[in-house]
Amino acid sequence: MVITKRALPRRTFIRGMGAAMGLPFLDAMAPAMQAQSKGVPRFTAIYIGNGANMLEWTPATEGAGFEFSPILAPLEAFRNRTTVFSGLDNFQATDQGDTGGQHPRAAPAFMSCTHPKQTEGADVRAGTTIDQLIAGKICRETKLPSLEVSVDRNDVVGACDHGYACAYMNSLAWKSPTTPLPSETNPRFVFERMFGVGATAEERRARASENRSILDGLTGEIADLRKMLGARDRAKLGEYFDAVRDVERRIAKSESTSSTFEVPDQPAGVPGSFREYAELMFDLQVLAFQADVTRVSSFMLARENVTRSYPEIGLPEAHHSMSHHGNNPEKMKAYGKLNKYHVDTLAYFLKKLDSIQDGDGTLLDRTAVLYGGGMSDANVHNNYNVPVVVVGGKTLQLKGNRHIKFEKGTPLANLMLGLLDRFGVHAEKFGDSTSTIDLLSV
Repeated sequence: MVITKRALPRRTFIRGMGAAMGLPFLDAMAPAMQAQSKGVPRFTAIYIGNGANMLEWTPATEGAGFEFSPILAPLEAFRNRTTVFSGLDNFQATDQGDTGGQHPRAAPAFMSCTHPKQTEGADVRAGTTIDQLIAGKICRETKLPSLEVSVDRNDVVGACDHGYACAYMNSLAWKSPTTPLPSETNPRFVFERMFGVGATAEERRARASENRSILDGLTGEIADLRKMLGARDRAKLGEYFDAVRDVERRIAKSESTSSTFEVPDQPAGVPGSFREYAELMFDLQVLAFQADVTRVSSFMLARENVTRSYPEIGLPEAHHSMSHHGNNPEKMKAYGKLNKYHVDTLAYFLKKLDSIQDGDGTLLDRTAVLYGGGMSDANVHNNYNVPVVVVGGKTLQLKGNRHIKFEKGTPLANLMLGLLDRFGVHAEKFGDSTSTIDLLSV
């Protein structure tokens, strides 16, 4: 590490033993960041497959001070940062001369507002997704242009559903209309992509068997840095390194229970429960934002057509099967319980973002969190009035404490166009948009 000025540049790294770690925003960086007093923005998209129990999702009242619905209740603590959008249609996921395929179309259409091409081959086509357009604007200086993660198996290739290639269900982010970005499911690989160490399969295998922190190779660099900082910055740096060590500890713990560790052909280090797995992946995204490794991420929290069950909350039936509840009240109630469990996991992420200072605000203040899915009533594969929530983004002037209901036929793309505008991506059209939802005035 070479620092020639008292004010640290925002892009300061500490390096050693194959690792390169960015630093969180420190007071010592403030003089160098005067032109960016509002801090750098972040964006994350979190996707839930197989729709939702919309009767328990949709708030009963509109406008400010709305009543949170049973499913969205875990977001009550973030009322002033939360906007619920109702009436937005993911029209591009609907049948348009296709034969079936609502599930593989749902996610790419949700993120690109473009109708995916029906093909089982390599000639897949959808649209550039909102996260990648934002990344092209705000991640030009970051180590990674974006980060894509998932907690569901995505190593199946070929044809997956009704003449659609598996790429459509495996990838939430699309770099271009023909380039889906696969999501990483292995926490250690995500960590090492962010911070280095383990360029080859052999190195990663050796790394997994070691009981040491990536910080151990940076001891001298860290000591030198601490000497240059005030008490508040030293405390903040300590919290950041504690978070790094905690993530490493949890990765190591999950790997210790794995019977095999094959790199890179199959994931290793996957926690036993959904909640542990999801929280670890959320923590990795928080670290990525905190260290400014990237400013954009996407997380497939629940894949379309997924067979995962949730026995830890008394739901042994597969997720996809549960979504076909046949309007049975008891089954719908159980599905609402699962939907709320996912939202409660989102609340964990929001709380973590809000606990970390970033300049004169928190990471949640800097981050627009898009949460939703490409279906509404999955029992009939309905793509109209899909579930959508936006949380955070105070420095992007996003308002909260609102439930906004739009007229029938309003494209989801109108919201995406409004979000793009908040990140300085000014486009006349996105997918099938008909106008822009001005998030400063609605």
